[in-house]
Amino acid sequence: MITQKSVPLPPFFLQRMSQFLGEEFEPFQAALDGEAQSGLRVNTLKMGGQAFREISPAPLGDSVAWCPSAFHLPASDFRFGSHPYHGAGLYYLQDPSAMSPAALLNPQPGERVLDLSAAPGGKTTQLAAQMRGEGLLVANEIKTKRVGHLVQNVERWGAGNVIITNETPEALADHFGAFFDRVLVDAPCSGEGMFRKDMGARADWSPEMVQGCAVRQQNILRVATKLVKPGGFLVYSTCTFAPEEDEGALLELLSASAPAQFEVQSLPLYEGFTPGKPEWLGETAPLSLRGAVRLFPHRVRGEGHFASLLRRVNEAQEPPRPAKGRSAGWGRKTEKADLRFWQSFAQDLLTAPLPEENLRLFGDRLYLTPSDFPDLGRLRVTLPGVWLGTVKKDRFEPAHPLALFLRPGEAQKTVALDLQSPLVQSYLRGETLPTETQGWAVVSAGGWNIGWGKGSQGILKNHFPRGWM
Repeated sequence: MITQKSVPLPPFFLQRMSQFLGEEFEPFQAALDGEAQSGLRVNTLKMGGQAFREISPAPLGDSVAWCPSAFHLPASDFRFGSHPYHGAGLYYLQDPSAMSPAALLNPQPGERVLDLSAAPGGKTTQLAAQMRGEGLLVANEIKTKRVGHLVQNVERWGAGNVIITNETPEALADHFGAFFDRVLVDAPCSGEGMFRKDMGARADWSPEMVQGCAVRQQNILRVATKLVKPGGFLVYSTCTFAPEEDEGALLELLSASAPAQFEVQSLPLYEGFTPGKPEWLGETAPLSLRGAVRLFPHRVRGEGHFASLLRRVNEAQEPPRPAKGRSAGWGRKTEKADLRFWQSFAQDLLTAPLPEENLRLFGDRLYLTPSDFPDLGRLRVTLPGVWLGTVKKDRFEPAHPLALFLRPGEAQKTVALDLQSPLVQSYLRGETLPTETQGWAVVSAGGWNIGWGKGSQGILKNHFPRGWM
């Protein structure tokens, strides 16, 4: 097991940061040897930040300045990740610094937004909440092994406007073109900003790794710019201090296009934020790079981060390609026969119908897709919306994400469990419960939906998915 004491900070990294930071180096190094910071971001699709503070199962710190719906977490043995409220999707546990890129991108309801490197889903869920579940949010993850975590976090969040793809940036650019109002590129990096909490990042770091990451980031950023429509915005962020990977990637992009396609926008300097450091690249770097921001662990209560905002100022060479409506390669519109069992289920269980024009079938799975559903062609799509359930031969069987998508009061049948009851943990372990309810019902804990059960002869059969236990 790697411990903090077993992996010292890389000597060459310390030497370089000492040259960069000067008199600030000592507090910087002390911060990296201190305790990692953590935060909790409330799901504002379900409730407000202050409303959650009132029901929080453990004390919260003050609000995160750049994300008012989030709180710093004081040191505690309490495990927020094991509480039923976490399973209900009321919050996401995240480093406060990692909340800055989505906050700075500032997507608006109704826009088309792309999260290019989305797993495990922290920034995607934050973007969905900022968009109030309206518009289109495409969350992409190139690594197939990481997609499962992304899907589960999005499903827990209960957002109705998210599509998850498993593609290369090049495939997305070829398919969509200049389609998105805002694009987030939280690029894979050398991870220097994670040295306080990730001993693996310390062990893996090398100067050669920094150079290799810089080349990869320049390629990703170059492709990502093709996805931004004229007048649109792109946030480029990393969790490293290396200037080659931060201001250097921007400089490469800005130098490669004539006339300029993108301009660096000045970001707000919240308390503890530091302007970009073009001087770390040399005298030729433009001062506009100071519009980016750096988050140092000795200045903010969070880990190391870098973020920059670019705006596309030139006209796209071609219009965006996907059209709203029928997808050539993914799923199909529902017919009346497909909806027969769903309609019967919805009439018995829901207090209000879901829009049938947004329902789409893939095989026997029924989804509620975003209203602004694009042609997805032959892209690898992992999740096209909210998985409502499965259309069986003679019935409809609801899926777990539907329970988390429904808000309190939107289900006619609910097995309401007291938050302190041992029955809550019994349910989350997959055990049956006693009930007088007949048929399908949403199971709630403390008033918030956590899954499905089906009652018969005094027993509630548990339908909490094994993969979520």
